[in-house]
Amino acid sequence: MNEDMMTEQERTLTAPEAGQESRGRGVFQIHTLGCQMNVHDSERIAGVLKSQGYVPATEEQELDHDVDLIVMNTCAVRENAAERMYGTIGLWAQMKRERPNLQIAVGGCMAQLDRERIAEKAPWVDAVFGTKNIEDLPALLDQARREGCAQVRVKESLDQFPSQLPAVRGSHISSWVAISVGCNNTCTFCIVPTTRGKERDRRPGDVLAEVRRCVDEGAKEVTLLGQNVNSYGYGVGDRYAFSKLLRACGNVEGLERVRFTSPHPAAFTDDVIEAMAQTPNVMHQLHFPLQSGSDRILRAMRRSYRSAKFLDILGRIREAMPDAQISTDIIVGFPGETEEDFQRTLDIVEQARFSSAFTFIYSPRPGTPAAAMEQVPREVSQERFERLVALQENITAQELKKFEGCDVEVMVTGTTGRKDEQTHRVTGRERTGVLVHVGVPEGMPTPQVGDFVTATVTHAGKHNLIADPDPAKGQTYAIRH
Repeated sequence: MNEDMMTEQERTLTAPEAGQESRGRGVFQIHTLGCQMNVHDSERIAGVLKSQGYVPATEEQELDHDVDLIVMNTCAVRENAAERMYGTIGLWAQMKRERPNLQIAVGGCMAQLDRERIAEKAPWVDAVFGTKNIEDLPALLDQARREGCAQVRVKESLDQFPSQLPAVRGSHISSWVAISVGCNNTCTFCIVPTTRGKERDRRPGDVLAEVRRCVDEGAKEVTLLGQNVNSYGYGVGDRYAFSKLLRACGNVEGLERVRFTSPHPAAFTDDVIEAMAQTPNVMHQLHFPLQSGSDRILRAMRRSYRSAKFLDILGRIREAMPDAQISTDIIVGFPGETEEDFQRTLDIVEQARFSSAFTFIYSPRPGTPAAAMEQVPREVSQERFERLVALQENITAQELKKFEGCDVEVMVTGTTGRKDEQTHRVTGRERTGVLVHVGVPEGMPTPQVGDFVTATVTHAGKHNLIADPDPAKGQTYAIRH
């Protein structure tokens, strides 16, 4: 799962309204690095803190650094995430010198992996907690106050699903719902099984109960989360559990849209394709990680599929859902990658016509088998990376161009950035996940967050769509509440 799939607004917890009267046990803010699972964990961290009397910071308090607690929820998937973590908590050291009562906590995947080093390298940190013991944070903070030194508690086993903890949702209309934690795959480049542990699935009834609660609280869209969602149920021998879960979500009254991330190509079966195609509220959006187009490299990565199987599944998806928008992950410069291997990746990208690709130069993660392999020189990886990005950018532009002149239904999530305010546009995603900025025609009502707007696309940008419809020209602009 990829952090680049989200807008900044989708990554940020909703700040409370200004004017709160009490600081409670302390005003807190959470800084999140990483994927959708980390963002969802931050919602649980916020829920635990709020249940214990802490108060979420307003946007103004965050800007003024008027907070009593800062929590860093970390990622360990890529080297730059670790660098960002140490760089950011290094900046927070000055804040702590200026405000000695400020507490700093570090959680998440890097904390699970690098617990002792964090406490040693950043002695101004008060609490370090892992992915499996979010609920311990308030007690660790209390203990740090009493003892005046960092408290480190990282559990290796999961006692309860994070989903059993209270949550402060980042959005009132779009909710994350975890269906599993951990991963049973053994990809040689990946640290997730170490930081998250073996895969454990939630009971379908518990998942659906949470989905219904989200809808009752105002959510119109739910994204099902797992490190490998389509292996859901395999542990109990039910290989149809995920497709059955998708179909069951189709029966939840009031649930307009269902998405999921991320599936593994090897477990993407025909019943999942059929469930996506036949369940009206399951969106035809798919993140489908390729990683490499070279069978030799896929074997070295321990990915349990080869390029021909990947393309075959992709073909079946597109046959069932011609409108599907399919994104991917690709690693450039994996140990041992030759120019021939890389050319094979370019060939697959040309054939696959991904809507977008999240491309990364391989970075060794300590403790993974690939870290001990012979590394590709950085300058070689960089040059290949630039070629791949240029190719995919061209494909993305061509695919987005196909939307011009078409009507799309956009769920409004808000506004993002200065341009929306200047152009009187609202922002949201259309059914297949593409970000759309919709202009409000003069004299027409402005949609609110949570409304659905059907509008004619007038321009395709590099990574999003613009819909500035003119009803006088027969273009569409219609709001559904």
